[in-house]
Amino acid sequence: MAVDVLVPTLGESITEATLGSWLKQPGEAVKADEPIASLETDKVAVDVPSPVDGVMGQQAVGEGDTVQVGAVIAQIDAGKTPSTAATPAVEDRTAVGKAEAAAPAEPASAPLDGQGSGQPVSLSPAVRRAVLEHHVDPSKIRGTGKDGRLTKEDVLAAARSEQARPAPVPAPAPVQARVTGDRKEERVRMTRLRQTIATRLKEAQNNAAILTTFNDVDMTAVMEARNKYKDLFEKKHGVRLGFMGFFVKAACMALRDVPGVNASIEGDEIVYRDYADISVAVSAPNGLVVPVIRDADKLSVAGIEKAIGDFGARAKDGTLKMEEMKGGTFTISNGGVFGSLLSTPIINPPQSAVLGLHRIEERPVVRDGQIVARPMMYLALSYDHRLIDGREAVTFVVSLKNAIEDPTRLLIDL
Repeated sequence: MAVDVLVPTLGESITEATLGSWLKQPGEAVKADEPIASLETDKVAVDVPSPVDGVMGQQAVGEGDTVQVGAVIAQIDAGKTPSTAATPAVEDRTAVGKAEAAAPAEPASAPLDGQGSGQPVSLSPAVRRAVLEHHVDPSKIRGTGKDGRLTKEDVLAAARSEQARPAPVPAPAPVQARVTGDRKEERVRMTRLRQTIATRLKEAQNNAAILTTFNDVDMTAVMEARNKYKDLFEKKHGVRLGFMGFFVKAACMALRDVPGVNASIEGDEIVYRDYADISVAVSAPNGLVVPVIRDADKLSVAGIEKAIGDFGARAKDGTLKMEEMKGGTFTISNGGVFGSLLSTPIINPPQSAVLGLHRIEERPVVRDGQIVARPMMYLALSYDHRLIDGREAVTFVVSLKNAIEDPTRLLIDL
C-alpha cells in the first residue's frame, strides 16, 4: 500500500519551503521516522520523516522546488522491502532508453509513458492530445480519475497553473573568454535561508533610520578574571567560560538603564519590555542564524554560557528549532571571532538595536599619564534613530563599557 508523505507544519506563518535534498532515493528501504528529505525554510532546515516502514516510492517534486505545507512530496510503499518492491524508476529509464533508440525522430512520444518521476503514466487518447497541446509533464500531475488516472480536466488545470507562474528569467548567455588559461564560473541557486537574510537586511535598511555609535573597551579585567577562573568554571558548570557571558550580562544591565534600546516600534506605538530576550548571532553552514536566549536578564553568566554553547553546537548540526529564533528584543553579533576589527552591524527587525563585538588586540592607550599597551576591543551599536536618540545610544554603550572594564559591577548590580 502506498502511503503519502506530506510536508509537515513548519511553524507559525510559514506556509511553504524549498526541497533542499532527497535523503532517500526510489527503491531504497526506509524506516518509520527516518528522514527521507530535507526542507529549507526561511530560518532553518527541517527533516521530513517517513511515516511508515517500507520502500521509497515515487518522488513528486525535485530538489530546489517550492512546496506548500500539507502537499504530497513522495510515496512510501508500506511493508515492502527492496527485493519485493517494484523499481519503476529503473524500469522507466530502460523503457525510455529503448524507445529513444528505436524512434529517435519522435523524442516527444516517450515521455508520455513515464518521464520525470519514474512512474509509468497510462493516458487515454483525449488526455494524450491535451498533454501535447499544452506541453505539460503528465508524470507531475496528480490524477483524480479512477485508480488515480489522469483526466483531461487534470491536464487543463495543470496547464492553467503553469501559465499562472511567472516565466523564469533566462540565464545570460555565456561570454566567450578572451584570455588563455582556466576561467570558470559557477551559478548556484540561493538557498531559502540566504534569500530571507537578504530580504530582511534590505528591509531593515529601507524602513529604519539606522545610525551607529562607536566606543572601545579595555578587556584587561575581564581577561584576567577569565584566565583566573576558567578551569574552576568549566569543572563546576561543564561549559567553557567565554567573553560572551560577560557581554550578555552587561548588556542586560544596560538595557534596564536605557529601556528604549530594548523597545520596538509597532505601527504608531512604542513597545517597552521589562524582560531581555537576547538574540545571539551564530554562524551555521548555510548562513547566519540568530537563536534567542530567553529571559537572559535572569540568568547567571554560567547559564548564559550554557545556552550559547548549546546554540552553537546545534547550529552546526542544523538542529535548531524555528521557535528558538523568534522574539528576541536585542541582538549581539561577535564578528571578532572571524578577525573583524570594526563594522557597522544592521539591526534585526523588529528590534531597534544591535551590538557588534570585534577582535581584541593590543593598542597603545594612556593610563595615569603613561602610554601603555592594553587589550582593546571596539564596540559598535547600530540603532533605529526613530526611537533611540544619540544620548540614549551613547549612554547604553558607556554603561556596557564600564561593566566590562570593572566586572565587579556585574556582581553588585551597578
